[in-house]
Parts: sequence; C-alpha cells; structure tokens
Amino acid sequence: MYRSIFLKLFNRKFSKKEKVQKFGDLKNEVFLFSWISEYFQKAHRSDSSHVITDKVCNDLDFDELFMYLDRTKSKVGQQSLYSRLRLIDVVNQIDAEDENLIKRISADENLRASLEKQLSRLNSTEAFYISKLFQDKIIKAPSWYQFLPFLSIFSFLSIISLLFSNVMVYLIPILVIVNMGIHYRNKNNQQHYISSLPELLKLHSVVKNLHAADHTIFNEIEVEQSISTLGKLKKHFALFQMENKLQGDASNLVWGSVEIIKILLLLEPILFFRALKKIDSNQDHIIHLFNALGRVDMLYSIASLRSGADKFCIPNFTEAKTGLQATGIYHPLIENCVENDIDTHGKSVLLTGSNMSGKTTFIRSIGINLITSISLNTSFASKFSLPKMRLSSAIRISDDLMNDKSYYFEEVSTIKEIINCSERDNSYLFLLDEIFKGTNTIERISAGKAVLSYLARNNNVVFVSTHDIELTDLLKDEYNLYHFSEVINGDYVDFDYKLKSGKLKTRNAIRILEINQYPNPIIDEAKTTAIHLEMEQK
Repeated sequence: MYRSIFLKLFNRKFSKKEKVQKFGDLKNEVFLFSWISEYFQKAHRSDSSHVITDKVCNDLDFDELFMYLDRTKSKVGQQSLYSRLRLIDVVNQIDAEDENLIKRISADENLRASLEKQLSRLNSTEAFYISKLFQDKIIKAPSWYQFLPFLSIFSFLSIISLLFSNVMVYLIPILVIVNMGIHYRNKNNQQHYISSLPELLKLHSVVKNLHAADHTIFNEIEVEQSISTLGKLKKHFALFQMENKLQGDASNLVWGSVEIIKILLLLEPILFFRALKKIDSNQDHIIHLFNALGRVDMLYSIASLRSGADKFCIPNFTEAKTGLQATGIYHPLIENCVENDIDTHGKSVLLTGSNMSGKTTFIRSIGINLITSISLNTSFASKFSLPKMRLSSAIRISDDLMNDKSYYFEEVSTIKEIINCSERDNSYLFLLDEIFKGTNTIERISAGKAVLSYLARNNNVVFVSTHDIELTDLLKDEYNLYHFSEVINGDYVDFDYKLKSGKLKTRNAIRILEINQYPNPIIDEAKTTAIHLEMEQK
C-alpha cells in the first residue's frame, strides 16, 4: 500500500527535465507554489465560500495532492485550479454545462488539441503576473506626469531645429539629461508591469481565438463584450509588448536604438501611465477573461485527471443528516491503494487499530475526497454520497518551540479552533488523529470523550482515530465503530488495510516487539504488566 507516488510528486518539484504532457498524464514540471497560490491568497472571499486552511493543507499533504490533480496547460488555469481547491464555494459548483464540456474534451481529440495549443501560450512564468493587474492596486501617475507631453514635444522640436539652426545646440544636452532621469526613474514603476502587460495581450488573443473557434466553450455572457473592449486597448500596450520582445532579442543594437528614441521623446512614461489608466478603468473585463480562461483550463484539467485516474465517480450530494456513504473509496496519492466501503448512517466514526494499519490514511482519503468532490465534482471511489460540508482537521500537531508551547498546549489550541467551528451554522467534517495524546491516559480518555460528543452535534460528522479502546465503549451510542487490524504470521506482520465494523479486539503491540527481537526481559515484564493492568480494569 505504501508504494506511493509521493516520492515521484516530490521529485517533480525540483525536476528540470520536462517532457511533453499527454492527456491524462501527471505533469513533469517545477511547481512554483509561491506564484501558484498568490491568486488564491488575494482572492475575494464570498459569504458562500469556505477556506481550506494552511493547517488542513498540511494535514492532507495538499501540495502533493495539487501536483497530482493539476493537469492544466496554462498558469492562469493553474492559479484558478489552486484557488478553487482551497476556496471552496458551496454555491458555484461544477454544473451540467461544465460536465458537458468535460465530456466533449474527453471524447474530442480535435477540441483537446485546439485547447492545448492555445492554453499553452500562457504557460510561461510571466503569465502568473496577469492577476496582479486586477488584484494589486494600480500605480497612480505622479503630479509631474501632466507636464510630460509638453516636454516630449519640446524635445522633439528642439532636435528637429538642429537641421536649420544651432540655436538649441546647448539646450539639447540638458534636455537629454532631464529626460534620461525621468525615463529611468519610471523604470522602477514599469518593472511591475513589463511582464503582465504582454501576457494580458496574450490572454486576450487566446480567449478570442478559442471563442471564434467554438462559441460554446465560454458560457459567460460577459466574455464577448470583454474581448471587444480589451481589443480596442491593444494599441496602448504595443510599446510594452515590443519592449518585452526586445529584452529577449540577441541584437543589442536594435534595443539600444529604440531605447534612445524612448528617452529623447519620453515615450515610456507617457504611454505607461496612459496604459495603466486604461487597465484601471477596465479591470472588470480583465477579470472576466481571466476567470473564463481559468474555468476552461480547469475543466480541461478535470477531464485529463479523470482520464488518468485508476477509478473515479461523480459524487452524489445529499442532506447533512444522511452522513457519508462510500463504495470503493481510496487515497489517490497511493499506488494500488486498498479500497474501502463505509456508511456512516448519519453518525460520526471512531476508528481503532494499531500503528501502520491504515487509520490515518483512511481519514485523509475522506478529507481529500470531500475537497475534490465539492470543488471538481470528482470522487476517487466507485460511489460516493456526501453532504456539502466544510472541513477542519487535527492530524499533524507538533511542539511550537518558537512560541514556547508544549505539544499538549498546541493540541488544546488546535482542538479549540475545531470546537469553535462546530458551533457555527454550517455542517463540518472533522478529521482527528489520536485526540489529546499529549497528556495522561485517564484525562485523555475523559477529555476526549467529552470533546468528541460535543463535536458530533449539529449535523457535524467526525472521523477520529484512537488507540484508546475505552473510548469505543463510552461513545458506542454516538459513533459508528470501525477498526483496522493486522495478522501476525510467524515473524511477519501483514496488514490488509481493510476497514472492518466494530472495535478492535486484539492487541499485538508486545508481539510485534518480540518479532523485532527485543530482549526477553523486556518482553516478559511487558506481558506481566499488561496482565496486571487488565485485571485492575476489571
């Protein structure tokens, strides 16, 4: 089971050798998460959206999950997909029109080829900058900007006058120095946009070409108007498109000649702030094109993901009180992952089992499938029915040494956040692994029982793993009991990773110590102590 693709995904973070990505394949490229996540970090949070927190992301290995899910062809689509997975909108979901386009992409090779060709034009790192044009505050023109057109005209006339007279010959050097100062001072402002403006033109071109080829690809009515409006602005960005190309040109002579002309006539600062003014007044149209292309690339990614998945299904969304029902559910990041079935019957789930038996992996698979089901309308199972719930977790907890917090205090703080979530109007899925393991047995069991009973109210569903068998008796009326177990064959421990009903009835920890050849005195004393403790409990 643990022959996973985690290592492959990790290596792809740093791989420099790329190959052509075929439909359904995993990507083989460097994932720049600081850039990929920036659009999400600045995105508007609507009342209907739920943020997958950094804590949940860490618990569910979200970066590795994203590298598996992401089959987009453009950086715009990549940012949109990341944002959709972390900013779950329980209202704006994959609808019937989206599913129809996913099916068309899956079935029509010509459509796929057209999408791949156009979307790939926005796959350079510079395309990450497009979102800055509507998420960041646009730089305003300084007070002295209004004098630049007059200074530009005066500089031009002064140069022309040299053809007829030498009167201005002494003034020209002063004008050149002044203009050069203005020109290079403006370079600092321009650096923020030198990449985004050419990529905006490319975004417009890609959306325009796709829309012209097939009017049904974009279902947003604003797209056609935005294509037309931004098309009229292209002339304002032409200089910066040329600047971007010249920077990559091998001919320094061409670049130098153009630079001299721009300095003498102050073309850059004049056209730059004029272009920014146009962007500021047309941000809604830029957003429309960005969202439209991001949506199409995301649907392409979903189609490719489904093509490459071992198994998937379209989820069935139900009422919160019905709980979760899954057939053949599995963890998508684990090769040959054992599939499991579960029906919560509207109740929460308490899992028991030894270490490495599959408890935490199963809990993570439930959380991951909740995210992909609601965000991508795709579940890694044969059948999956679930309510549209929000998600919170406490799986990975560690000492916060920087803030002088012990493990237990860090755990208490995390569980308190989950309790706060449980008191809200929205239904939650809570994932917990070994609650309160940072304290002594009696208080751990007592506090754990109280918290787990509290969390299971208000149509919330809890999936919790524990080694404390005592909790199964205390919570048997409120929780469904399941367990994972292993089989010891001679000197080998075999795990089947199959979910079983009821509580764990066998204990093999000391036997596993024997298999690993612990000294006999340790084994004998452990057995004696275990018998003594069990008799005390009776």
